Amino acid sequence: MINTTDIFQLHSKATFEDMAFKIFNFQFENNVVYRSFCDLLYINPSDVCSLKEIPFLPIQFFKTHKILSSNQAIEKTFTSSGTTGNTTSKHHITDLKLYEKSFNQGFEQFYGNIEDYTVLALLPSYLERDGSSLIYMVDALIKQSKKPKSGFYLDNLSELKDTLIQLEIANENVLLIGVSFALLDLIEQHPFQLKNTIVMETGGMKGRRKELVREELHERLKKGFGTKQIHSEYGMTELLSQAYSKGNGVFECSKTMKVFARDTEDALTILDNNKTGGINIIDLANVNSCAFIATQDLGRVYKNGNFEIIGRFDNSDIRGCNLMAL
Repeated sequence: MINTTDIFQLHSKATFEDMAFKIFNFQFENNVVYRSFCDLLYINPSDVCSLKEIPFLPIQFFKTHKILSSNQAIEKTFTSSGTTGNTTSKHHITDLKLYEKSFNQGFEQFYGNIEDYTVLALLPSYLERDGSSLIYMVDALIKQSKKPKSGFYLDNLSELKDTLIQLEIANENVLLIGVSFALLDLIEQHPFQLKNTIVMETGGMKGRRKELVREELHERLKKGFGTKQIHSEYGMTELLSQAYSKGNGVFECSKTMKVFARDTEDALTILDNNKTGGINIIDLANVNSCAFIATQDLGRVYKNGNFEIIGRFDNSDIRGCNLMAL
């Protein structure tokens, strides 16, 4: 068994790697789907000497299989948004406290105490369906902020505008987190000049608008909100950890997460830094599902471990968080 407390007490590259190998061995023995995948590749833990050699399970398996490394009861199942007619991903969670610890620690790592912010959420497409891991996270942040004005806004853009202006006048720190199309809707109705607000987009037009490359989206948002930078959150149904960007679309991983780029022609080959490839993610918080995932995102990873998303594989469905660069 893995002591899950240790997952959130990693302070060096060595301790991260040690935990990743422990989880790899644990999931090889306890996750039937992952074990079958490793067996198909003829890969055994005794053959693996570096993180790059660990097999990364294609993310599509979350659509077709039950990905579990735990025999505990399922507390909640998060589902992807998908599009009409598409099969959705299902991430079965046997310990919600792990997810809560992960997103709370990740937020604090980059932004400090949530109680320092009024959290305003503009996530209509997520609120309109069940099973969103993003809604679960943001709802928890709203409650933990303990601010009277914190909350979700669905179609009441005028009320959101008034709240933003009131909080700006009061010099309150604000986190406005929203899906891209809704943020654009807001600034087209009400332009702002915000000095105390972090505007954080979670990506995705959800079929409501034409997809924009990140640079164009961020320029429009900066102009409309009057901010110097647009922040971004990178997460997905199949992950319990997040990465954040404080501008320019370059993401930094939380302490429980590491990213690699794989060769698009040879999925078992990890590329050198700065080369474009498929994004592979180690998410240690996924100890009870699968911590090693080959996503359908395209991007590049830099020497310091930060990464950039530049698009998606052509055959992958348009969904998820922060995938607007098509």
